[in-house]
This record gives sequence, structure tokens and C-alpha cells, in this order.
Amino acid sequence: MKFHRAAWLLLVPAFAYGASHPDASFYKHAAEGGLDEVQLGNLAQKKSHNASVQEFGSMMVTDHSAANDKLKSVAAGKGISLPSSPSMSQKAEKEKLQMLSGETFDKSYIKGMIKDHKKDIAEFNREATSGQDPDAKAFAAATLPTLQKHLEKIESIASSAGVDAH
Repeated sequence: MKFHRAAWLLLVPAFAYGASHPDASFYKHAAEGGLDEVQLGNLAQKKSHNASVQEFGSMMVTDHSAANDKLKSVAAGKGISLPSSPSMSQKAEKEKLQMLSGETFDKSYIKGMIKDHKKDIAEFNREATSGQDPDAKAFAAATLPTLQKHLEKIESIASSAGVDAH
């Protein structure tokens, strides 16, 4: 009987902060999105012939790697395990991008980054204002200015490259 009690006590943190954690979907989506931005940023640095797109890709790798590390730290303190790769749909989008080159790659990457950052800003805004986990709310609020800076930068790149961002 003592073993069962000890085993139960070991399981409580997993149940308390696992899938049933009130902000679990935010943690999951933020982790997947961050990993995706890093992978796509690396891809942009390799495949793009546009210096602005390459620089933006580099900024994605740097900024999202730092945010990913911060998110891992917050999640680890709560016993939340994060995904170690982007979502299946994000992987599929990366596969499509890998097949493109030149201006076609740039246009697709730029449009994707605008769409992703608009979605991320909405999700991080929602978490910052109405999340239940104070640490997740703080992370979201602290990350928002960076995401907004990314959106402004990629919209500027779109404009100078003649890419319709809508």
C-alpha cells in the first residue's frame, strides 16, 4: 500500500500540470510555433537570394531560439513537457517551402511569416490578457513586443519586395 501512495504522489504533478493545465494549449502552440520559426528562419537564410529575407530569417532564429529557451524554463518549473518539434501542419508547410526557390520561395516565405505572426500576436495577446497561469501570462506579455517587431519588419520587406501581404 505504501508503494501505491508513493507512486500516486509522483503522478500528481504530471496530472496537475499536464494536458489538464489551464494554459496547456498555449504552452504547446507557443513551443511548436517557436520551433517552426527557427526552422523556417534557417531555411530562409539558405534558400533566399534576397538579403532582407535572409536577415529576417537570421532574426527569427536568434529571437525565437531565445524565446524557446525562456518558455522551456517556465514550463520545466511547472512540470509541463513541451513538444520537441513543430506541428504536423507546420512540417507540411516547411516541406512545401523547401521545394521552392528564388522569388517564389521569397513570396511564399514572406506571406507565411505575415500570417504566422498575425496569428501568434493574437494568441499571445489573448494569453497575456486572459490566461490563467501567471507565468504564461508574463511570458506572453514579455514576448509580444518582439512578435510585433517581427510583423512590422516582414510587412516592410513585403512592401519593398512587391509582395501582396493579404
